[in-house]
Amino acid sequence: MNKNVFKRIIAIILVITMIFVGYASFSKYNEVQALSKYGSRGEEVREIQSKLKRWGYYTGNVDGIYGTQTLNAVKYFQRKNGLVVDGIAGKNTLEAMGIYSNSSTNSSSSTSNSSDLNLLARLIYGEARGESYTGQVAVGAVVLNRVKHSSFPNTISGVIYQSGAFDVVADGQINMTPNQTAINAARDALNGWDPSYGAIYYFNPNTATNKWIWSRPHTVTIGSHRFCK
Repeated sequence: MNKNVFKRIIAIILVITMIFVGYASFSKYNEVQALSKYGSRGEEVREIQSKLKRWGYYTGNVDGIYGTQTLNAVKYFQRKNGLVVDGIAGKNTLEAMGIYSNSSTNSSSSTSNSSDLNLLARLIYGEARGESYTGQVAVGAVVLNRVKHSSFPNTISGVIYQSGAFDVVADGQINMTPNQTAINAARDALNGWDPSYGAIYYFNPNTATNKWIWSRPHTVTIGSHRFCK
């Protein structure tokens, strides 16, 4: 075999190797960006279905199979929450659902504190038990947004028991036993779902008389609550 033929063979092998490595990298990238999609199966799909069914987006079986019903439910969720409507449960969609792909996430530690979960559930039950499930999660999210905001206490209990912050604390409803819906809503809020879009206030526009609260930037209205920053 002469040198020229040998060099061509080596060059072809290198090109094929580069193509294979590039394809593998592309596949890996797509796997990260599109964590669950049509045709996927497994526990993550089951969790997606379970949450979407609880929130009223999905009516099928929680079977861990990403079929047409799951695809349409994900699109419905994306459309309602201002996400790219592609039917793929990628990073942004999973975060909006409070689902994280990595095994080590902040969400697991967030819900480990049962006292915080119970207190948040009691606040939600007192403030929003007549609201939709999304509206209840949004009220919980407001509490958590305040925890992260420099103008408020940096703990859930500090925010909830801040003087004048919530009527249910003043009238004693905070001591009522929350139902399972309020507990689920608190857990979803702790896991990162924020239907309030970062709001730190909410009020009932039909009863509010405070002019200042009306001046706050509006994020979304859910049921009888107007959420704002």
